[in-house]
Amino acid sequence: MTDSSQSVYPTRLPGSGLFSRLACGALQPLLSRVARRIAARHPSLFARLGPHQGTDFLIDPVDMPFALHLRPDPEALVFRVVPRDAAPQAGATIRGRFMLLLELVDSEEDGDAAFFSRDLEVTGDTEAVVRLRNALDDVEGSIAEETAAMFGPPGRAILARLRRGYSNDTNEQEVV
Repeated sequence: MTDSSQSVYPTRLPGSGLFSRLACGALQPLLSRVARRIAARHPSLFARLGPHQGTDFLIDPVDMPFALHLRPDPEALVFRVVPRDAAPQAGATIRGRFMLLLELVDSEEDGDAAFFSRDLEVTGDTEAVVRLRNALDDVEGSIAEETAAMFGPPGRAILARLRRGYSNDTNEQEVV
């Protein structure tokens, strides 16, 4: 768990106002569809969480104008996009760049390394976060690829573009 006074992220992240609310409204139907599909295809995710199925997670991609609220309860699944200024109280918060978070979902990035390099900030119930990470690690295949495939060729093209853009951003930062 990190001390919020040591956060490497600005204290005022974008995520309030009209743009954030419009983005949330536009993304929510897609996110709901994805959550239902992933939950149906990977019910073992819930079992791995054990008592943390009822934990509210706030997943905060710092380079987006919103956050994600996840409560992985198989009886009452919540996965919604929320403006940061309307985010619910969370038992655990996971904060980092969008593509880092996406890579963590697919176990393409080492969560421990991201945490200790301060690219990832975790606050609140760290046991719940570790359980979530372990549950995601057990998923066969790529949740990102599976999600992109739900939207056909446009979905796969968007994911490929996001990954290329992130790879280019990372390489440019290393050169500087």
